[in-house]
Amino acid sequence: MNEKKLTIVIPCYNEKDNILNIVNKVKESPVPNKEIIVVDDMSSDGTREILETEIKPLVDKIIYQEKNGGKGAALRTGFAAATGDVVIIQDADMEYDPMEYPAIVEPIMAGKAKVVYGSRFKGKKAKGYLKNRIANKFLTMLSNLFTHQKLTDMETCYKAFKREVIQSITIEEERFGFEPEITAKISKQRIRIHEVPISYYPRTNEEGKKIGFRDGLRAIYCIWRYR
Repeated sequence: MNEKKLTIVIPCYNEKDNILNIVNKVKESPVPNKEIIVVDDMSSDGTREILETEIKPLVDKIIYQEKNGGKGAALRTGFAAATGDVVIIQDADMEYDPMEYPAIVEPIMAGKAKVVYGSRFKGKKAKGYLKNRIANKFLTMLSNLFTHQKLTDMETCYKAFKREVIQSITIEEERFGFEPEITAKISKQRIRIHEVPISYYPRTNEEGKKIGFRDGLRAIYCIWRYR
């Protein structure tokens, strides 16, 4: 890794049990020059108190949304505040491993790619609930049909961008529709999305997983809307 700066944007909503752990893991990730931005999406479970007392000394910026808007809204705020050469998304849960940042961002740092997705399914045994994997595969195939990408995991959290690319795009979706929206808009710029395999540690709805059936329907709509 060279000395270019990586900005990690962490959108969080009601993650009081996970936020300190994930921030510590991000701090420990093997990237020497990084900026950490946490965007709190109007949490109501005590997350904000933890951010103020324990997280504030560990990160570069904490941004508090004035209303609960969803993941897309939080990312829109975080991307606008980013100053790194490369920007990556990190969910506040513990499903993705920050130790894998180098493999994801190196193609961009080296000038070989402008956008990289970390695929949970590329060259690995699939993990997660069967219905979620089937839905993901369907949405990815549908997205590929319109974007002409060759992705295996359009819905992955780990999306990394050259900062100029992500800041040139206007994000309209408030919730998880961000995933197909950003994929479509990147494709309209004729940018080929590079994929690298990553690890994945899925959590259950009981453990706080927030995406649901309605989000799947919205994703289908977004694939068509932003085609």
